[in-house]
Amino acid sequence: MVFVLAQGDFGSFWSLILNSGPIAQTVLATLLFFSIYSWTIIVQKMRFYREVDRESRGFYEHFRKASSLSQLYRDCERFPRSPLAGVFKSGYEELSRQVDFSTDSQETGGPAKASKSLQSLNGLQRTLEKSAQTEMTALEHSLSWLATTGAVTPFIGLLGTVIGIINAFQGLGAGAATTIQAVAPGISEALVATAAGLFAAIPAVIAYNHFITRLKVFGVEMDDFLAEFLNTVERSFTGE
Repeated sequence: MVFVLAQGDFGSFWSLILNSGPIAQTVLATLLFFSIYSWTIIVQKMRFYREVDRESRGFYEHFRKASSLSQLYRDCERFPRSPLAGVFKSGYEELSRQVDFSTDSQETGGPAKASKSLQSLNGLQRTLEKSAQTEMTALEHSLSWLATTGAVTPFIGLLGTVIGIINAFQGLGAGAATTIQAVAPGISEALVATAAGLFAAIPAVIAYNHFITRLKVFGVEMDDFLAEFLNTVERSFTGE
């Protein structure tokens, strides 16, 4: 019994959409596009952030156990989605450019002596911070669409509702009958747009807030890694 009623209600709802005017159908099609594209981003971001989290934890463990920075740099290819690996690669390349490998010949003609010195620790820190910002920008990609969907679609639905109510009352004024049965179909058609706008906006807002929280966690992890990497470099190259 309940199933039959549900089928009937769904059929009435679908027929209401199909029999709506061109403006209402345009509004609903726009909201459908926003909803489908937003859900596509949500699914992709959930998978992407899961891989980022897994690879970042793996790279950080590898960093703590690595015997040399050069070996760790070569192993970065194993963690293509980790922002920590990206920050480390930029820092290591800047470190390689700064470290001065000089040879001082002894006066007696003995073997050359190699010395290593870091030219600017602040320069290395700026490079790491710039790389961290680049990685965060990559992680934030497409999230602006979710924010736009959450902010705009309720108003698009409201616009469709207002236009539908205006058309319903215009039809009521032009007709001879002034009963609720005459205006109810038009108002129902108008309210569908509001419901569609909320249907598109609510998941987008929830997902956006969830992903922003994940980004804050990634940002903290990068800051911690940056500090630890700088400490390692400072101990290795400026300890003398």
